[in-house]
Amino acid sequence: MSEVFEGYERHYSEISANLSKKCTIAGGLHGEQKKQKISEVKAGIDEAESLIRKMDLEARSLQPNVKAVLLAKLREYKSDLNNLKSEVKRLVSGNLNASARDELLESGMADALTASADQRTRLMTTTEKLDKTSDRVKNSRRTMLETEELGVSILQDLHSQRQSLLHAHGTLHGVDDNIGKSKKILTSMTRRMSKNKWIISSIIVVLVIAIALILYFKLR
Repeated sequence: MSEVFEGYERHYSEISANLSKKCTIAGGLHGEQKKQKISEVKAGIDEAESLIRKMDLEARSLQPNVKAVLLAKLREYKSDLNNLKSEVKRLVSGNLNASARDELLESGMADALTASADQRTRLMTTTEKLDKTSDRVKNSRRTMLETEELGVSILQDLHSQRQSLLHAHGTLHGVDDNIGKSKKILTSMTRRMSKNKWIISSIIVVLVIAIALILYFKLR
């Protein structure tokens, strides 16, 4: 929740309560005293309207989830201010005769003030509900951030494991190449050994034949 909005909110609540008291007092006054009190109420209403405009600007500058909560509060405050304006209009009405004014003060004003009190009670209840909703939104946002951080950590671990697997695969591929080369060398050596074996055998046979011939001619 915005601290600036909360400051405006507290100030408005104070002004609203003060204006309600002044309206009640003005209802029992006459002449210049009544006019003076109505002027004070009008000035207070102007100040309250200024606060509502500031709260509206502040709410619209925040994130969408927080903005929705604050704008809902703001609608209640605007409704409360409209009730105060209606009370002022009834106070300044000059077309009512004395009996009508007495009836207004005894019944109409009392009903209006009761309605305003009920409105403020509903406003407080709504404010509490909106505060709870705001807390739930904050908790959900915190959980979402924690989940996002966990997901990033898991992705980093998976990336690290993938790099390790790729490195192991490269190492195995190198070993396979070395084994292939060794196999070729052994095959070549085996072939050479077989070839050399046949050559040596041939030389031995030739030597045996030569010796046999030499002995034959000598003994002859």
